[in-house]
Amino acid sequence: MNTNQNQNLLEAVCRRGVLASTSVRYWRGCKRLNPEDLGLDPSNVSDRLIQLGHKRLIPREALSAFALIESRTHALVEGASFPFLGGIGRFVPNPRLGELTDRLDSLRDEFREATLDFVAGYAPLRDHAMAEWREAAQHLNGSAERLIATIEQSFPPAGEIAKRFAFETRLFQIAAPDHIRLEVAEGMEQLADRRRVGEDASRRLQADLNDFIQESVASLREETAKLTADVLATIDCSENGVHQRTLNRLTSFIDKFRSLNFAEDEQLETQLERFRRDLLSRSAEEYRNDSGAMTSLTNGLELLRRNAVQLAQGDARDVLARFGQMGTRRFASVA
Repeated sequence: MNTNQNQNLLEAVCRRGVLASTSVRYWRGCKRLNPEDLGLDPSNVSDRLIQLGHKRLIPREALSAFALIESRTHALVEGASFPFLGGIGRFVPNPRLGELTDRLDSLRDEFREATLDFVAGYAPLRDHAMAEWREAAQHLNGSAERLIATIEQSFPPAGEIAKRFAFETRLFQIAAPDHIRLEVAEGMEQLADRRRVGEDASRRLQADLNDFIQESVASLREETAKLTADVLATIDCSENGVHQRTLNRLTSFIDKFRSLNFAEDEQLETQLERFRRDLLSRSAEEYRNDSGAMTSLTNGLELLRRNAVQLAQGDARDVLARFGQMGTRRFASVA
């Protein structure tokens, strides 16, 4: 690609979505124990026989609400985005942004409520946990006093525990870098260095963008192939034929594909829309009562699966080329 095409590709990506970075941080309630914490001589402790490492200061269930919110948050973001340039952020296509931020706001509210509950009950929780640790320490071969002192020091003060909890979401607009301001260079040698670094960075960025777009297209194609295979297996294993929730799952997936298809993989999206039009207009009951229609559904699913597999096993250079060419032309009126 020439310089103009490179710029078009970057601007097309910039206009199609934003980068999202979400962090769910909470006190894990763990402490890494060393032999010294038990009053043991490290030279006399065999790793083959004694494993210390991270131990829970409080029961797992005390933090289960935070673990659940964290997993739901990661699943939500991953389902609405693509990893961008080695994982520096998640690229969220514009059609997914509104729903994603709304659901993240809801999860943030849940996290806030769970934090308030945990902080309110932290002091008695700590006291109960220390009582259990004192009981357990009596049965260890090491120094019970040394262990209890270590555990006590590992609990954050009650007045500071709230600082260990945070739910943060940051959105970043991708932007093409401005031209290097040459006037800041202090001589021809520095100017040459800046130009060299800028050219190297431009080449790396181009390669990274190419990989990002092709990998994003491939992931959607692979997801399509997997879904159709799963649906075919579900239908094959069902004694009653197809269920309405299975058809609804297909419809929801096609909607999701369209919202994530920022690179405009027209070939697969056209096939999905044709499948929706021809085979998702019937209800599950109609399919169960019409063997011919049921055969058409399974044949259509198998054809879609094969096409998705074939596309996923190929490359997305055709999509990449078209995407770069349409970049600035299509969005010129928005700039």
